[in-house]
Amino acid sequence: MKRSKKIHEIAPDEIFLDSSNLPSHNQKQFEGRVERPVAARRIIAVGLVFAAMIVTFSARSFNLQVTHGSEYSEISRNNRLERSIIFASRGIIYDREGRELAWNEAREIARSVPDVSGPDERNVSAGATSSRYALRRYTELPGLAHVLGFVRYPKADESGAWWREEYTGVSGVELAFDSTLRGANGSTMVETDALGNIARQDITVPPKEGVNVTLSIDSEVQSRLFAYLSAHAERQGFQGGASVIMDVETGELLALASFPEYDNDAFTAGDAASVRAARSDSRTPLLNRAIAGAYTPGSIVKPIFAAAALNEGIISPEKEILSTGAITIPNPYDPEKPSVYRDWTVHGLVDMRTALAVSSDEYFYTIGGGYGGQQGLGIRRLDEYARLFGLGSTTGIALLGEVEGIIPTPEWKEKIFGADDPWRIGNTYHTVIGQYGFQMTPLQAARFVAAIANGGRLLLPHIRMEEESESVDVDIPDEYLEIVRDGMRMAVTSTRHDATVKALNISGIQIAAKTGTAQIGARNEAMNSWSVGFWPANNPRFAYATVLERAPAGTLSGAAPAMLPFFQWLIANKPQYVN
Repeated sequence: MKRSKKIHEIAPDEIFLDSSNLPSHNQKQFEGRVERPVAARRIIAVGLVFAAMIVTFSARSFNLQVTHGSEYSEISRNNRLERSIIFASRGIIYDREGRELAWNEAREIARSVPDVSGPDERNVSAGATSSRYALRRYTELPGLAHVLGFVRYPKADESGAWWREEYTGVSGVELAFDSTLRGANGSTMVETDALGNIARQDITVPPKEGVNVTLSIDSEVQSRLFAYLSAHAERQGFQGGASVIMDVETGELLALASFPEYDNDAFTAGDAASVRAARSDSRTPLLNRAIAGAYTPGSIVKPIFAAAALNEGIISPEKEILSTGAITIPNPYDPEKPSVYRDWTVHGLVDMRTALAVSSDEYFYTIGGGYGGQQGLGIRRLDEYARLFGLGSTTGIALLGEVEGIIPTPEWKEKIFGADDPWRIGNTYHTVIGQYGFQMTPLQAARFVAAIANGGRLLLPHIRMEEESESVDVDIPDEYLEIVRDGMRMAVTSTRHDATVKALNISGIQIAAKTGTAQIGARNEAMNSWSVGFWPANNPRFAYATVLERAPAGTLSGAAPAMLPFFQWLIANKPQYVN
């Protein structure tokens, strides 16, 4: 008979009672405690709470989505959070005297504006999303449009979204210094409610305002220069012209006038009629003739080649050459038909100073291409010295659109006319008096005259006051340039009947000058008239170059007489620029 065993299970509390005697037992962490089951009534209570919450949320959802669903859906669609631009203020353009030439006129405009060339100036309705939009305004003084240029406004599409957010300079100073003037736009985040009211507006990116620019231009001087020259041009039948005044020590431009001009305010505003009229005008008012007009210079290049002849030692300033009215070159192909190169009048015996004063073509034919026993410079050296004085290349001015001009050479002739027509001595004769294919801009002319006036430094012209003066040396001794300056002064002061610039021999200012008349057209039916020079003659401060474009051949009153009323005004009103 088996003996039954009685097993006694050890209850957990008996173990815990023993463990409580252990040294490591920690009662504060509830070690040795027996967990009791959660009471059933508590579980029921929690379940009831959750059930109540579910019922409440279900009822609210039914109310929002079913009972008022369409109403709240419309409200949700009309609540918006969108970016709004804070337009940066474009920098102001000043002249050297602190006069405002271009500035901003603020407008508050609605975001719902259509895509237009200019800004919409309508009043903003209450609560409408808007931006501070500045209109660009320009001085009413005439004669500054080409210098200042114009801008293109930001644009919005039909929904009011800005697809072009920047003011952009298109021409003139507005384009040349666009990165300085424009600044950087900022932005805000705007929250609007269903009624269109602004609920909240926060600046997220502050705007960076554009930097002001001060020009070296004196706006009053340029405006007067423009007015006098354009009036004279209209009376005498010239189609247009330009004039440049440069400081001979710094390269600062006191004036850079071109006429006719266009309405830069109208171009900025996108006035379609004004734009069409300017583009279809045969006088090309959009052309800035001061830097982009290339003109046959005529005799204004003679001072360069006089200095070149002295520097090359081919003639002394005192040597006289007889001007009989023409030189004749035998024709090897037909002895009965020699080539005749005429002077504009008979001058008699002339030395270099006198040749400059009376603008003797025969004298310069001789020192340019050689004649009789007198050696000439030749076309290679004519080209070399013309380039030393900055012709045939751009000047480096900050304004865009400048052209290089042309210096005639055998290579140029072959390119234009082909190899069947080689370079001839007559081409050299015509080149030395600034004819044939020679072309230059008024700015290039003022620059080379400044180099003659200041002792041989070819300056970088600049139109902004903050720019530093830069120059290169033409490597001609000032003693030779002084002879040229004497000849240019004699052109104004000489009592000879054939002196060319006596119109500018006026009290109150000492001018040294040179004129040039260039025949143009297939039958020489038209002419350009030049006047270049510097003042004061004994201590030069400013150089100028003026061209009047395309009058009927034989017009007697050209660029020098046109400058006379301007110099008289300058003496009376701007003495700081005279002495």
